[in-house]
Amino acid sequence: MHAPDGFINAPVSAVVGVAAAGAIAVSLRGARRELEGASRPGAAGSGGERTAPLAGLVAAFIFAVQMLNFPVAAGTSGHLLGGALAAILVGPFTGVLCVSVVLLMQAVLFADGGLTALGVNVTTMAITTTVVAYALFRGLVKVLPRTRRSVTAASFVAALVSVPASAVVFTLLYAVGGTTDVSIGKVATAMVGVHVLIGIGEAVITALTVGAVVAVRPDLVHGARGLTRKLKLRVNGELVDAPDAAEPEPVPAARSPRTVWITGLVTSLVLAGFVSFYASASPDGLEKVAGDHGIDEKAEEHAIAGSPLADYGVEDVDDDRLSGGLAGVIGVGVTVVAGTGVFWVVRRRRAEDTADAASPTRTGV
Repeated sequence: MHAPDGFINAPVSAVVGVAAAGAIAVSLRGARRELEGASRPGAAGSGGERTAPLAGLVAAFIFAVQMLNFPVAAGTSGHLLGGALAAILVGPFTGVLCVSVVLLMQAVLFADGGLTALGVNVTTMAITTTVVAYALFRGLVKVLPRTRRSVTAASFVAALVSVPASAVVFTLLYAVGGTTDVSIGKVATAMVGVHVLIGIGEAVITALTVGAVVAVRPDLVHGARGLTRKLKLRVNGELVDAPDAAEPEPVPAARSPRTVWITGLVTSLVLAGFVSFYASASPDGLEKVAGDHGIDEKAEEHAIAGSPLADYGVEDVDDDRLSGGLAGVIGVGVTVVAGTGVFWVVRRRRAEDTADAASPTRTGV
């Protein structure tokens, strides 16, 4: 769903870009609290070292999986948007930043998604998916039993709904600032229809990933915090729930955050560097709808179309498999470094603010 330059006119793109920048500013403040809350109790000062790399890893993983286009209909493919996955793993504010980092890397390094359309893409792919998915996810986990299976099931539904929601927002933006005279009703029907199918793939990937992390380290999953189960008492030979008593659900054999991080990074590198070669070559949902309905008539060439990494290939490397694999590995590496750096700064700023608030010179003690 990466919109290129020229789909939405300049005034609307500018307004949406300003709104997206405001949402990112709000997310920066919210992410400080989320990263602080993810710090291990009793390990003051170590939270940034543990949570920032994990958040950066989520961004890199989303970048890698977005390279894996999967077929959804004749001549159409889809790929992960990632908002639901990021929100559930690291929190909604941090999730917005994760996907935004991915979109920025894709736009400036790989000429994927227009530069003037970056605000539109952040709005549809980062903000909309994260907000819709996390709101639905929280609503579901409140009414479902507080178990790991419920977290996985809720993540499936939230991810499924977030993708057509993103398509609806793009359609609304196109209705306001579209550069071609196309029936909005037809665009809406086509966009929502194909993105419901893409949403199924998004839901499967999200649920599998969340389920895998919850199985080994539920404490690292933002959406799984506070998982409890009722304490059981045996009464007259039968097990019944003890009223007003709960104990934490047992955590499996612990794996260190470093082990989880290394496993996730290796997985991301393999997906981007090797598995991506087998991804569908068909246009994704937005590209297909744009081509079928004439939305792309005024699409503009990307400003850095001549980039050495444009179109996810390495310039002067003739072997397609090697070229695409190297581009994927470079993308994962750059994204994990950029993401970790952003979240480290955010987390460090939060720690400094907390220290300043507690300082005697600040409090007047």
